[in-house]
Amino acid sequence: MPLRALLRYLANNEQLVQRLAESYPVRRAAQLAVSVFYRGKEKMEHMNPQQLNRFMSFLKRFSSNVKEGIQDAKKQIKK
Repeated sequence: MPLRALLRYLANNEQLVQRLAESYPVRRAAQLAVSVFYRGKEKMEHMNPQQLNRFMSFLKRFSSNVKEGIQDAKKQIKK
């Protein structure tokens, strides 16, 4: 609980958020995320429908596994 309150305070501190947004690591992470997004979008345009379906099913399975893992971790933390 104290950690959650601390994180909420830090997230609502406008000056801190602004300074973090202007920092090099955060800007670089944003640049890399956008770069990966556009490269992936470009690659998906050149995939045939069968490859695209396999990729989309992989993403669905991956996201469901991540969600299950997060729920399990929450349950373990509550214990």
